[in-house]
Amino acid sequence: MKKLIALLFCCTAFVAGSAFASGAGTAPGGFTGPGAAAASAITSARDAAKMRDDTRVIMRGHIVKQLDKDKYLFQDSSGTIRIEIDDDKWGGLSITPDDIVEIRGEIDVDRRGVEVDVDSIVKL
Repeated sequence: MKKLIALLFCCTAFVAGSAFASGAGTAPGGFTGPGAAAASAITSARDAAKMRDDTRVIMRGHIVKQLDKDKYLFQDSSGTIRIEIDDDKWGGLSITPDDIVEIRGEIDVDRRGVEVDVDSIVKL
């Protein structure tokens, strides 16, 4: 009986492992449902300036000026907003004011006003 159980266990593990290795029966993962579409919508600089603290945003436009060590001025067709990009977020990119970028981050509201704390940046 123990040999039969061991044999069944080995066969089950082999079949499951083969299916996993071939990609059969695996799902890509992630969330699909209410709110998923909103997370991928592009936010304008004008709208971002009115959002609540910690709201996630995706923005497309230009970085037009460096204001401080890690503070920059972001501009799109609706206006401008201050953004913060830490050194580790650049990923080796060299960006000029002529380049179109997509930034993903979250709204940061404090006593100085509203800015976007950038999590990632991509040159388009």
